[in-house]
Amino acid sequence: MRKALSLVLILVFVVSLFGGLSVVPSARAVAQEVTYNLGTEPATLDPGITATLADVNIDLQVFDGLTRLDSKSVPQPAIAKSWTISKDGKTYIFTLRDAYWTNGTPVTAYDFEYAWKRALSPELASAYAWQAYYIYGGEAFNTSIKVGSKYYVQAVDAKGNPLTKTVGGKVVPVPSTKEIDPSKNVGVRALDAKTLKVYLQSPTAYFLSLTAFPTYMPVCKAVVSTNDKWAADLTNYVTNGPFKLTQWSHNEKMVFEKSPTYWDRNNVKLTKITYLMVEDESTALSMYQSGQLDASSTVPLSELPKLVASGDAQILPSLATLFYRVNVTKKPFNDVRVREALLLAIDRKSITTSITRGGEVPALAIVPNGMPDALPGSDFRTLGGSFYKDDDITTAKALLAQAGYPNGKGFPAFALLFNTSNLTKTICEAIQGMWKKNLGITCTLRNEELGVFVDDLIHMNFNLALVQWTGDYMDASTFLYMFVTGGGSSHTGWSNKPYDALIAKAKATVDPKARMATLHAAEKILMTDFPILPIYYCTSPVLLSKHIKNFYQSALGIVDWKNAYMG
Repeated sequence: MRKALSLVLILVFVVSLFGGLSVVPSARAVAQEVTYNLGTEPATLDPGITATLADVNIDLQVFDGLTRLDSKSVPQPAIAKSWTISKDGKTYIFTLRDAYWTNGTPVTAYDFEYAWKRALSPELASAYAWQAYYIYGGEAFNTSIKVGSKYYVQAVDAKGNPLTKTVGGKVVPVPSTKEIDPSKNVGVRALDAKTLKVYLQSPTAYFLSLTAFPTYMPVCKAVVSTNDKWAADLTNYVTNGPFKLTQWSHNEKMVFEKSPTYWDRNNVKLTKITYLMVEDESTALSMYQSGQLDASSTVPLSELPKLVASGDAQILPSLATLFYRVNVTKKPFNDVRVREALLLAIDRKSITTSITRGGEVPALAIVPNGMPDALPGSDFRTLGGSFYKDDDITTAKALLAQAGYPNGKGFPAFALLFNTSNLTKTICEAIQGMWKKNLGITCTLRNEELGVFVDDLIHMNFNLALVQWTGDYMDASTFLYMFVTGGGSSHTGWSNKPYDALIAKAKATVDPKARMATLHAAEKILMTDFPILPIYYCTSPVLLSKHIKNFYQSALGIVDWKNAYMG
């Protein structure tokens, strides 16, 4: 047998020399599978109540909105194959393409109407409902009071102040007699299965970008309307995006497979995506180096320069700001002098040069660099300038003394809340030390996993909380609109009527120059009353295998795997 095999091999070799036969093995097709470290467990898989970037980076893989942003963040047709816009910029009519849910049923305009009104409904209590206030009647519906099956505007007194009453020890709003009918008074309506009509409160130049955001994504009405827990059970998790979720091991991993029902499936090359939730950056790096990971949203800061030099890490642009939210309803943080003292006693430059080292820039306002202003090529931050000095210890000490706490004497104990990660812990420890050294103030650190952290933010269960806010669209308003009185994403307890008036004016202003001037004026109020303490403008370091092609992460922090492939 051995002799016969040897003769065969010799014959094959001789024939190959003369070009008659080749034994050179053909290149095997690269498996179109990628493993990515998301870094944390998502708070929800329901796009209607999405609240974190981790949530968004799941929503985008499994859902498709009317539009989808391309690699230049320009909205392109998705479920809507075309649209028309009225001359006054308020009315949009979207024509939907043939598209299907993962359960095989058609995606219809009725699903969109249902999803948008559901996101706005007061009973869903979505923190991002304000994103849909651009829709006519959206804010009125979201802030209405449900009595039985009907909705009513909140009653006000003679001065226009909302009326409340105490029921069972809880303060609740008082309904008026003015009813809001969402079927008639909210500006989104399915004219038929393939036609969606949207009427806006005022012209919104970036509305088509908003329709790519999770709050505006559809949900399958037939499934969601009959099951409140639909997004927590894979059996009922019906979606319409390029991938479908097939496995979810909580706090460990999620597995997505290419969706056979996706309308544009022929252009989706990846067959499988695995998301891991490894919070420790060093562990994620070890997994990357051993081949267990192809990419990661987290990079150990100590290794970043070396990883960038080797080509294993990239520092991507980010329209995001790291800052502390201050609970201004609690003493002593209800005193603006205290808030400003804390703000000025932070050495931001030392944080960006000694800790983060990823090209971050000290934040001397809330809106980051890179947001456009009115004129083409202009930058909102460049024109807006700075509002305070970095590391201004002399002024900080004087303000704290004026507030009654000279050298920190008598300042009450408090905690800095942060979402669990090595980076946020290191930053909080650094600032903790700065306030101790510069102001004589002692504080403790309190870390929580993302779901608990978000819940404590919403319920104002904190003193100061470190957060990163990434813009939802390319306009400065994405950083400013959330701080209006009662804003669903404010989480500060701050209220300022002149600020509210400026934001309302900006929403109603069509002229770009006048609108941007109004937003600059609003930012000035925010940055002189300090319900937030900006730290730095972010960048986005990522671990990324050279085998991943067409990887796209927008400056808004959103990863879209639709067009990526392994090569």
